[in-house]
Amino acid sequence: MRNKRSMILKRKILPLLTALILIFAFSSCNKNNKNGPTDGAGDNNNGYSVTLKDSYDREVNLDKEPERIVSVAPNITEIIFALGKQDKLVGRTDFCDYPEEAKNIESIGNIDQPNVEKIVELQPDVVIASSIFTKEMLQKLEEANIKVAIFQAEKDFEGVYNMIEKIGLLLNAREEAKNVVTEMKEKIEFVKSKVDGLEKPSVYYVVGYGEFGDYTAGRDTFISRMIGMAGGKNAADDVEGWKYNIESLLEKDPDILICSKYYDTKEGIKNTDGYKELSAVKNGKLFEIDNNMLDRQGPRIADGVLELAKIIHPEVFK
Repeated sequence: MRNKRSMILKRKILPLLTALILIFAFSSCNKNNKNGPTDGAGDNNNGYSVTLKDSYDREVNLDKEPERIVSVAPNITEIIFALGKQDKLVGRTDFCDYPEEAKNIESIGNIDQPNVEKIVELQPDVVIASSIFTKEMLQKLEEANIKVAIFQAEKDFEGVYNMIEKIGLLLNAREEAKNVVTEMKEKIEFVKSKVDGLEKPSVYYVVGYGEFGDYTAGRDTFISRMIGMAGGKNAADDVEGWKYNIESLLEKDPDILICSKYYDTKEGIKNTDGYKELSAVKNGKLFEIDNNMLDRQGPRIADGVLELAKIIHPEVFK
């Protein structure tokens, strides 16, 4: 029974872990174009015209408001919903599962290997992807005369704000994008005001563990910055990237462990050699979180910082 459960968890967790590391590996090495969200916008005979630079420094031109959109990343899908343009969304990836209504939209496959033929079949006015989208796929879609815009946030919140505003410009939802960004900034400032001056407990964020390998958010990651904004100190600030080891973790023995609320991760950690010896696990300081609020650089990252802060400093959020 235990071996069967282990195989089921492996089938579920490994694709998720692979997707997460792929997304952030690409974002770590990608350098965004710094042009603002209003690179070029004006009216033509149709009342809409936009020109902007995407994260590959490509000029994207649209002379009419897109009526059919394909998203090739979960954070892009969430942004489109937040902007109120979900009725234009005709395709999304297997990982685009929020909000719930997104699951009703036709899937075009995985994040890193979407079905190009399916995308072409959907006849989108624009495909919006993250920088994990390969040059080969980009070329295939361009050869099919399909417009593609690729957006990836920098490793800070300003990059996310800029990305949301650029997508808002592209989709003729500039005011909606401005409102989304304003609400995010207000939430972040609220958290900062709450945790300012408090002691910073050490926090270890569990991405992978045990037989799946030991993975966390190193000091150069977006999630590490979120932990700091929430009033914690990243216990894995001695490494860059995502790979860690149980020996270092045992030596650090952080005050708090945080893990995904999915796939029985908490129970798995509590029963895994090494991890079950940590003080945080023994003392009831292992907490669950909806990791999608941390992993996806979209509108919900502000909610992710708030949820982290509630875990790290529950005393100020009563």
